[in-house]
Order: sequence, then C-alpha cells, then structure tokens
Amino acid sequence: MKHKSLIILSSLALFIFSCGGEEGPANLPPPQIQVYETTTTEVPIYREFVGETLGFKDIDIRARVEGYLEGIHFEEGSVVEEGKLLYTIESQPFEEKVAEKMSALAATRINLANAESDLGRIRPLAEQNAISQIDLDSAQARYEASIESVKAAEANLRAAEIQLSYTKIHSPITGIIGKTQAKVGDFVGASPNPVNLNTVSDINTMLVQFFLTETEYLQAARRIIAETDLAHEGEAREEGQDLQLILADNSVYKYKGKFDFVDRNVDPATGAILIQASFSNPDQLLRPGLFARVRAKVKVVENAILVPQRCVIELQGKFSVLVVDENDIVQNRQVQIGPKIKGFWLINEGLNPGERVIYEGLQKVKEGQKVNPKPVDIKIPDLTSI
Repeated sequence: MKHKSLIILSSLALFIFSCGGEEGPANLPPPQIQVYETTTTEVPIYREFVGETLGFKDIDIRARVEGYLEGIHFEEGSVVEEGKLLYTIESQPFEEKVAEKMSALAATRINLANAESDLGRIRPLAEQNAISQIDLDSAQARYEASIESVKAAEANLRAAEIQLSYTKIHSPITGIIGKTQAKVGDFVGASPNPVNLNTVSDINTMLVQFFLTETEYLQAARRIIAETDLAHEGEAREEGQDLQLILADNSVYKYKGKFDFVDRNVDPATGAILIQASFSNPDQLLRPGLFARVRAKVKVVENAILVPQRCVIELQGKFSVLVVDENDIVQNRQVQIGPKIKGFWLINEGLNPGERVIYEGLQKVKEGQKVNPKPVDIKIPDLTSI
C-alpha cells in the first residue's frame, strides 16, 4: 500500500509540473521598455573660444618730461573725466627755460626794431643817392634777418612752454583710472623706459580678444561668404552675430556681443588668427583682464536628429543605439554622432525621423528580442541659449 501511494504522489507531481510548464519563462510576456521617438529639428551649432577682456580704450599714462613727482590729484579706482588733472611734476626747471626763452625773444624783438628803424632811415637817403646801394642792401638784410630771429625765438619759447605744460598730466579720456605706479617724490619720465604712471580705461564698451585656428577661420569665412552670396541673390540672410559671453563663474553675461575685428594675418608661429568682439557694458560689471569664453554660432543643421545621451552606447570608440522596429523587435544600429547638446547627442548618420530608440532598460534586452515599447515624453530644450 505504501509503495502504491508513492507511485500516485510521483504521478501527481509530474502532472503538476507538466501543467506549470505552459507558464514557464519561455512564455513570459515581452518586457515593457521605454523608447524615445526621434524627430527632426533645427539645431544651431555653437563653439566656445577662450578670450580676455579689454577696455574699449586702455590709455597708459606716462610722464613726457623728467622730474620729481610733486602731486597726485585723483582717487585710485575712480572715474575721471577727460581733461582732469592727474599728476604734477616739478616745474621750476621748465619755468626757468620759459623765462630764458622769453628774454631771448625780447632781445630779438629789440634787434628787429633797431633794424627796422635803420632801414627806414637809410631807404630815403638811398633814393636820393646820398648813400650807396650797398648800405641799403646791408640794412635790408639786417632787417630780414631780425624778422627770422624773432620767429626762431618765438618757436623756442613755444617749445619751452610745451615742455612746461607736460609737467601737468591730464586724463586723455573719460574712464576708470587704476592704481598709481608712482608716489609723490619719485623721479619719473626717465628715458628710455619711462614709468607707466597709470592706465585709464573706457569700459562702457568692452572688447574681448580670442584666437581661431586656421581651420576654424576658413570654416567661418566660407559661411560668411555663402551668406553674402545668398543676400546678393535676394534671399534672407541672418543679420550679424549674437555672441554670448560666459564669465569665469560660468554665468552668462546678459548683453549680446558682435564681431568687429579680424586681424590682417594668421600668426605663422601659432597657426591662429586674432578675432575681436565687442560687448556693451552699461552696468560696468566687466573690467579689463577678465577671463571669459565667447560662444558663437558656427552653423545651423537643418532637419537634425537629437537623441538623449543615455540612449547611446559607446564601445571601443564606436557608437550605437538599440532601435525597436515596426514589429517591436530590438535592432542594434551603428550611428555617427556629432557634438553633445544639452544632454542630447546630435546624430549625423544612422537614424531616421520617427524611429523608436530604447531609452530605459538597455541592459535588459538584446538584439532580436521582442519588447513592449512605451513612449517616453522628453522635450528638446531651447537650443538658442546656454
């Protein structure tokens, strides 16, 4: 009886397991996978260039005559108006020269008056043949020489007065002045390298200088030429370049800039060409010498396809995505990628609009497997801002 019971239990177990096999792993429903459906959009491509800020005008203040500094007439770091007195240099040596030249001028004017008087007295006598023609010519020559002597003395006096005026140094522009590099009592203006006393900067507009490689320059130049040709043919052309300035703290400067200068030549030592852009600075937030990055739009890709970065698989320098076809079967697709743009990859080749790319669960599926795709709603961000 016991042996018979064991046979019945074994048969029952086999029946139960054979029935349960119909619901085994081989017959599980396809896994639910999140997919991202590709679309096309217009994608501007930006490049960043490292640069340095400069004032619209950065004027060095130097002494034009030698002497001891007597006075400083401004507050360091303040705004100074054009023409404001900044420094005074001892003036006594130059005042002495002016007095000397004035005395010399007075003497030449006396000589001129005497020569003119002599000529006036001799000319009537010469007309009456009371004196010789040689005496008249001599008086005429002394008179003309005296006139030239007066002119020379006047020029010497003007030169001495100019030298005297250089003892007072005024601001050439309205702007912010920096820290003085000389103190009262310092000897300044010594040749051949006079002390740079200070710098005044006009910072209402700021300049940013950076460099392009030869390749970057050629790409940009060709784009500008193409846009110009389109404009000549009557087609719309994008006006100007709205450049963005990214500061050292990664903040974006609120005012846009524009290109305003391209250097004459490519530096053969570096293979780069100097570019200059200008930015309005009404709040005077920017100061000369800041590290900054200039962000410029280099081209626009029409009908571009973007996919989230997490969709792309990289293996040994090659990139691929898992695509779900119309039969919900997983395919491994090789793609060529472009730059990263705000959490997305730009796909240059390998994908078409409307295809479904696996977004979540890449490790759970394999090529050829059937899945249950569920669309995920991911919006492409604004591509015109940082």
